Amino acid sequence: MIRRLPTRLWGSAVVAAALRGQRRLPYAPREALDDARDRRIRRMVAYAARHVPYYRELFAREGIDPSRIRTAADLDRLPVLDRELVRSRPELFVAQTRAGKRSLAFFTSGSTGTPIEIRHDRHSLLANIAYGERERVPLVKGCGSFRPRELYVGYETSTFKKVIAFYDESLLFPVRPRRRFVPLHQPIAEIAAIANAERPDVLVGYGGWIDLFFKTVAARAIEVHRPRMVLYMGEALPPGSRAFIEETFGVPVLSRYNAVESFKIGFYCEARAGFHVHEDLCHVRIVGPHGRDAAPGDPGQVVISNLVNRATVLLNYPLGDVASLTPEPCPCGRTLPLLSELEGRLEDILPLPGGGFAHPRSVWQVFKEDREVIQYQLTQRAPDHFALTLVTLDEPSFRRALDRALPGLHRLLGEAARIEAVRRAEFLRAPGEKFRAVASLCRSRGVP
Repeated sequence: MIRRLPTRLWGSAVVAAALRGQRRLPYAPREALDDARDRRIRRMVAYAARHVPYYRELFAREGIDPSRIRTAADLDRLPVLDRELVRSRPELFVAQTRAGKRSLAFFTSGSTGTPIEIRHDRHSLLANIAYGERERVPLVKGCGSFRPRELYVGYETSTFKKVIAFYDESLLFPVRPRRRFVPLHQPIAEIAAIANAERPDVLVGYGGWIDLFFKTVAARAIEVHRPRMVLYMGEALPPGSRAFIEETFGVPVLSRYNAVESFKIGFYCEARAGFHVHEDLCHVRIVGPHGRDAAPGDPGQVVISNLVNRATVLLNYPLGDVASLTPEPCPCGRTLPLLSELEGRLEDILPLPGGGFAHPRSVWQVFKEDREVIQYQLTQRAPDHFALTLVTLDEPSFRRALDRALPGLHRLLGEAARIEAVRRAEFLRAPGEKFRAVASLCRSRGVP
């Protein structure tokens, strides 16, 4: 402990220095937010040009003067990164500086089957604690407590736990969160029993698991303590799930948008109108099918630029998520840009024979009124070959639900589509794997 004291003092000083004004910043005038974002853009571009191999070579090859990239509009004109290049050559994007060499390595979940190594510098990891104060405000308001009691359901090897371990080694914690961690693989009935014993203010989990938990509790009439708030992270909540939880259980559902590539992207406030984007920390743009910025309200691919991480530097990086920028201001009064709830991933849009596409929300329409379906998953193995998995209480309810679903699925996917269906009592996932209700294993182009 004594040997680590200088490290802990330095880490605590980094957090304290970054804390100033964090709770007020989301309400700042739009011009002030733009200025803060553009200052970070200028610093990050200059840093990348000097110290990051990929950008040194790019700027030299294309004749780009880094000093001319001064605003978000200038940054948006840089090429969109190739995710496959970032995956196969991660060293090209790591800064050749002390921050890059002493950084911590994390891995994406590999929802497309190919995890990507992303390194974060220690200073930005510590500053993220301070930036998190923006996200904590809706939680504190909703729970009526500065230290709400959390029940966190996740993976033992998750990025979250690795970050927490780093914080334990790097900080002097005067006040620690009241948090109980429960492994994701634990049966839902057991987790409900833990919730009844712990009586948490907040239930935290991955979007797919949150959906499964509440639908299972409802279908099996399991008695469970109702938290003051539900918070999902790490993956999108399936369509209709937020309304189901809020209407059935009377519990507001909030979210935080984060990724290994950027730990702070956006957060839901108490109005629950969409994600407030941390625009000064992570610049977000929505790109349409032809590489142009999508109009406000139109869906497209989420492309980010992390403006605080000085280890793996990613400018104009496509996350693979599909969303839209909301043109209307949030009624809460925050001035940060507003991003819609995620509409899925590029890999979730199903390319069909003849050049058509089926969107995940269209698949949801088939199942949304069926109370016997606790959870579903449709995977496209070939353009006309699909695997359907339904979670139901028993075999008879599976048969009934399948009979109801097949006509709608054939109308959506084509009458000639081959659909192989199986029943499960509960979905099982490998550690770190995101749940995707709809997924395509077919490669396709031209999808927005």
